[in-house]
Amino acid sequence: MLDPDAWVPIAEVARPHGVRGELRLKLFNSASDVLLTIPEVLVRLPDGTEHEVSVDKARRADSAILIKLFSVDDRDRAEEIRGALVCVRRRDFPELDGDEFYACDVEGARAWLGEQEIGVVIEVLTYPSAQALLIRGEDGDREVPLVDAYVTKVDPAAGRVELASLEGVEPFKPKRPKAAASVRG
Repeated sequence: MLDPDAWVPIAEVARPHGVRGELRLKLFNSASDVLLTIPEVLVRLPDGTEHEVSVDKARRADSAILIKLFSVDDRDRAEEIRGALVCVRRRDFPELDGDEFYACDVEGARAWLGEQEIGVVIEVLTYPSAQALLIRGEDGDREVPLVDAYVTKVDPAAGRVELASLEGVEPFKPKRPKAAASVRG
């Protein structure tokens, strides 16, 4: 399970909103309201620099959130942080019920099929019709549908995912960028 003090990206700055420095955020989970209740966030800029910033105010706007951060007072400054990730501490996430889990808590968990460890969960993928666990093993990656027929138990606290089957789930090699062609003079 992720350290409670870890910063977790939950939104991206989509664009400025208005002329007074307000930002329109694209939420990774459109139902999340956590940004409406916390006093500070971490802003991770596209160049990798990070800044802890106080939240002046935040409000819901359809499936987005509009947020005003301390020291972002005009449209130009808001434009400078377009594309930045907005992060909150893991401890600020709402409690979950029963067998629910947060993707950030299962990433890094070991995946087991019976007594055989088959790999590590590297990502939870969301598709329109279902979710899947991207599991990296020695023989490649697998997208395992997150349904009872394939996944019997997800235990983030133990860092363990138990699988019922891999029938029809073939490993594949991740696509790598093509190397630049050499040029002879």
